[in-house]
Amino acid sequence: MNIQLSVGMAPNPRTWPLFDGTVKPDGIDLIMSPIHPSELFWRQLRFADFDLSDMSFSSLTIAVAHGDKRWVGLPIFTTRRFFHTGILVRRDAGIETPADLKGKRVGVPEYQQTAALWTRGVLQHEFGVEPRHMEFWMERNPEHSHGGATEFKAPSGVTIHQIPLGKDIGSMMLSGELQATLLYIVNRNLVDRSTADLWNHPDIKYLFPDPKAEGVRFYKKTGLYPINHCAVIKREVAEKHPWTILNIFKAFERANTIANNQRMEHVAYYIETGLLPPDARKALATPLVQHGISANRQVLETAMQYSVEQGLTPRLLRLEEVFAESTLEQ
Repeated sequence: MNIQLSVGMAPNPRTWPLFDGTVKPDGIDLIMSPIHPSELFWRQLRFADFDLSDMSFSSLTIAVAHGDKRWVGLPIFTTRRFFHTGILVRRDAGIETPADLKGKRVGVPEYQQTAALWTRGVLQHEFGVEPRHMEFWMERNPEHSHGGATEFKAPSGVTIHQIPLGKDIGSMMLSGELQATLLYIVNRNLVDRSTADLWNHPDIKYLFPDPKAEGVRFYKKTGLYPINHCAVIKREVAEKHPWTILNIFKAFERANTIANNQRMEHVAYYIETGLLPPDARKALATPLVQHGISANRQVLETAMQYSVEQGLTPRLLRLEEVFAESTLEQ
């Protein structure tokens, strides 16, 4: 008889095979709930709603560093992005380069979230702009934030204001109360509040005029393709049924393979029509989203180093403290 696990997860091409039942982990029936990450992480950190879920990597390391043992990390990483390339600024704020962010009022949905961690880390290491150089305004209130569930406090030397109810990052960017935002989320969930379309507003622009070019530059220089989510399983489940860990990992590997095969089918169509050159197949066949520790060690260790530097965790964690022992060689 299979065991049942409740699962909270954001649907994407790499998880759909689990949602539609194409992939099933051996011995496990997954009860899938599609939930936006903002809401999901808050619910998990505060209420532990699901047996298995996506989790903010930053929030997980903060929880582990402060002795929260409810979760065991699984090296399953379904999304990656160059988060710093999405910084938005007001056109009239005099912000033309990252250095111009110094002294500015900057929005952030959640200070401790992984996307913000990466963006601040890149600003510091690539452009010399440290968190203490900016004045932050956080949209999520303590009752509906990851930080509220992990007892987050502003790191020493960093100014963080709370955006009052009735306002949000979008409205404050349009009014000029904020001059920039590290990232911007518009989604109907229980946590995020912004609704304005800043990306297409005439008063707003990207900090980096060509975000894709900046992502390419950063990747070629550092080799880092930032991870923001991993998976977690309740420790009580992992200890009672230790075999579930690698069965789940294998299932996500199979789902990832399906997504990559489907992607390559689309590549073949583009090559056949001449919209892509034949030699593009080799480069596009490289799977950039990979699970496991070995393929992602540098990225994970960099994120944990940023966390210490930014005062989110009191010490440098080891991967062995975060992830299940049986996955460390995967």
